[in-house]
Amino acid sequence: MTTSLAGRTRTVARRRIPGTGGRTAAIFLIPFFSLFVVAMVAPVVYAIGLSFFAQQRSGLGFGGAETVFVGLGNYVEVLTNESFLAGFLRLFVYCLMYIPIMLGAALGFALLLDAAVTVAKRAFQLFLFLPHAVPGVIAALIWAYLYTPGVSPIVSALAAGGIEIDFLSVHMVLPSIVNIAVWEWTGYNVIVLFTALQAVPRDILEAARVDGASEIRTAFSIKAPLILPAFGVTLLFTVIGTLQMFTEPQILSKATTAVTSTWVPNMWAYDAAFNRNNLPQAAAASIILALLAGLLSWIVTRITSKGASR
Repeated sequence: MTTSLAGRTRTVARRRIPGTGGRTAAIFLIPFFSLFVVAMVAPVVYAIGLSFFAQQRSGLGFGGAETVFVGLGNYVEVLTNESFLAGFLRLFVYCLMYIPIMLGAALGFALLLDAAVTVAKRAFQLFLFLPHAVPGVIAALIWAYLYTPGVSPIVSALAAGGIEIDFLSVHMVLPSIVNIAVWEWTGYNVIVLFTALQAVPRDILEAARVDGASEIRTAFSIKAPLILPAFGVTLLFTVIGTLQMFTEPQILSKATTAVTSTWVPNMWAYDAAFNRNNLPQAAAASIILALLAGLLSWIVTRITSKGASR
């Protein structure tokens, strides 16, 4: 029996050939990296290359179009375009309104869910997360219906009470879009922050209660600082998502003239590509947005990492 066991040990040892684990992992990773290169890396490289060229017509336009190298010409044209820059101004105002409201609400709901006095936590989590489960296009269509005068029960109810509000007017359309985004994304971030709160050591909380700290003091002086890294991640994703804003204003543009086809930078790039047939400018605008997203991501990461290390 001892001999048999020794033989099996030698067989297993022979099977564990050094380096086979790495080759096995590589075989399983090849499909992922192949799709990643085809679906992510290749389009980015193509967009970068395309952004350095432009279509120019010779003569009076009867000689056809030719592709010429213009270097940074497309980037200069995009960055000096008034409607493109105006879109960034709207995004800036949107961030000032949306980020504090959404993240503040997400943190508040997460702390409430984590409080010992909260009942039916699962039901509240599901209730808060359900709006995020609705696709963005469907959510925008629902709110476009609720904002449109004459068909919206909300507008009709407010009008019956003597309150006249046009949610799709020039001055109200931006807060209306902020409301849609808050409704969509608050629940998602609540789940992220609530999950981080579950990892807070309970002995620290018990010590705070023994010292006489109230639930509010414990929430904002102990729990909130301990989940700062998770809060930084939600802030990072929120900033990146804000730069990618497209669906909500694109849907509302069909219901109001206050939202134009170039209302935000992503819509400007879409209009350049599919309405003006200027793919090189659309590529340049997309690269600018990607670089800005990378820069803002780096800034947010540095700020939140310094705050977490204190």
